Amino acid sequence: MEIKTKAHKFGDNINTDDIIPARYLNTYDPKELARHCMEGVDEEFVGKLGRPSVTGHCIVAGKNFGCGSSREHAPLAIKGAGISCVIAESFARIFYRNAINIGLPILESKRASKRIDSGDEILIDLNKGRITNLSKKENYKVQPFPEFIQEIIIAGGLMRYVKKKSKSRES
Repeated sequence: MEIKTKAHKFGDNINTDDIIPARYLNTYDPKELARHCMEGVDEEFVGKLGRPSVTGHCIVAGKNFGCGSSREHAPLAIKGAGISCVIAESFARIFYRNAINIGLPILESKRASKRIDSGDEILIDLNKGRITNLSKKENYKVQPFPEFIQEIIIAGGLMRYVKKKSKSRES
């Protein structure tokens, strides 16, 4: 699975309140959460995404992305905003699992985190574990997801994956 995106860069220790401030936690609607995505660090972020285009968007961050509370609102807001992938040097464990559970690909790469800048065009190959910075003509290797996690992402999240698997067993 390949994803072509435009990078939006953030720093270290982006916590779940930065991703989606607590005052918006009264809903699980991804579209409503998306309106406030990354508001805690950049109130203009959603406006920068513009209209959906052939090229999607990804967040690139430093260490410890998604730290803070364990709410799944944070990855829901990101995915709802049309972000195709998050690349960071490291992720908080609970955020990592919540992202996979909703079908949001997240990749750890120290080199990509440091080398990719806002506005860079990125091509991500989830099957091969490769990030290509088309703007800088650089490649970064990442650990590819195991097949079952790729299936969860392709299905759109854990619940859809489980439903799909249970339907195939019934057939």
